[in-house]
Amino acid sequence: MISVVVPIYGCEACLEELYTRIKDTMSSIPMNFELILVNDASPDDAWPTIQKLHHQDPRVKGLNLSRNFGQHHAITAGLDHTNGDWVVVMDCDLQDQPEDIAKLYEKAQEGYDVVFGSREERQDHALKRMSSKLFYKVYDYLTERSSDHTIANFSISHKKVIKSFRQMREQNRLFPLFIQWMGYKSTRIVVNHNKREHGKSSYNLRKLISLATDVIISQSNKPLRLSIQFGFFISLISFVYGLYLIFKYFVMEYHVAGWTSVMVSIYFIGGLVFFNFGVLGLYIGKVFNETKGRPLYIISETTEDEEGMR
Repeated sequence: MISVVVPIYGCEACLEELYTRIKDTMSSIPMNFELILVNDASPDDAWPTIQKLHHQDPRVKGLNLSRNFGQHHAITAGLDHTNGDWVVVMDCDLQDQPEDIAKLYEKAQEGYDVVFGSREERQDHALKRMSSKLFYKVYDYLTERSSDHTIANFSISHKKVIKSFRQMREQNRLFPLFIQWMGYKSTRIVVNHNKREHGKSSYNLRKLISLATDVIISQSNKPLRLSIQFGFFISLISFVYGLYLIFKYFVMEYHVAGWTSVMVSIYFIGGLVFFNFGVLGLYIGKVFNETKGRPLYIISETTEDEEGMR
């Protein structure tokens, strides 16, 4: 069986087309399939549409989250309920083509555990493309890894990979980075990437910055080490500058007025201290969130529950 997991948010208008195209694609693969649609508190009528699709085809399964937990938490909810030997993850907006699932599966049969879809020609707006490249450059620098900015959620993974993924229960999540971190044999193939025709992305600049900060903080402690190194560097400069002033005072008999330099130094050092406290506070906050042990998501109802009540 192949399981297809799709987080749903703001894409009710294309759900029926998504289902039809996935069903048609699966007919070319000699395996059964299940389609798991995870409604992440979509503001439109996504859940009634998911229920209707389930009534039409029991292979469509729906999970309705109690509130908006975020795309990658919704993906986790779907992956926790898969039964397939292979698992496909894709977005709901049809920018990634369901027809490419067959290509992913065919490539996986060459002996790979994971095959990612590479969007070499992204159809997103320029700001999103630039922010994505910038994020991965910063992420690679801080985590000392090498990432591919053309890769997103669209992928197929063997069930053993998904089993390992289920063991990772951090609150801060990014599906493709988790899969790459596990180190299974993986590759990528070029896939088509279309313009978004239905709805709009829920990731604005503020959310993108917030997501990038959360992921980097959760994956690397290098910002802490950099703040220590920078603090040492500033202290070294201050010490050398102090020796220079002492030399000028006793040897060159040059009396420095001092007030301006002292005030500037105080404000500068004070700013650095607050900055370092802020970085440290982010890490403490993330530790605090993890120690709460709260669930990654809450499911308010499923299509299977509805079948049980009928």
